[in-house]
Amino acid sequence: MSTSIRLKRFGSKKRPYYRVVVIDSQAARDSRSIEEVGQYHPIEAEDKQVVLKEDRIKEWIAKGAQPSATVKKILNKHNITVDRTPQK
Repeated sequence: MSTSIRLKRFGSKKRPYYRVVVIDSQAARDSRSIEEVGQYHPIEAEDKQVVLKEDRIKEWIAKGAQPSATVKKILNKHNITVDRTPQK
């Protein structure tokens, strides 16, 4: 089972917010996730937009999880490297 780190949509019409989740890469967008590793609120003020669990994200990337393009942009903006170095 390959995993990916991507966004899961919540909120009402025209007021979305997203959870950054680790999920099976073959699963649907809003299906059951393995773990929630952050939140993204595009409507909020700039300082409250993103909340991430950096240690868990790095751990999942080390295990082989692939971030989606949007999640990769969010991680790069917050200086979280997306390189896959093996864990000891």
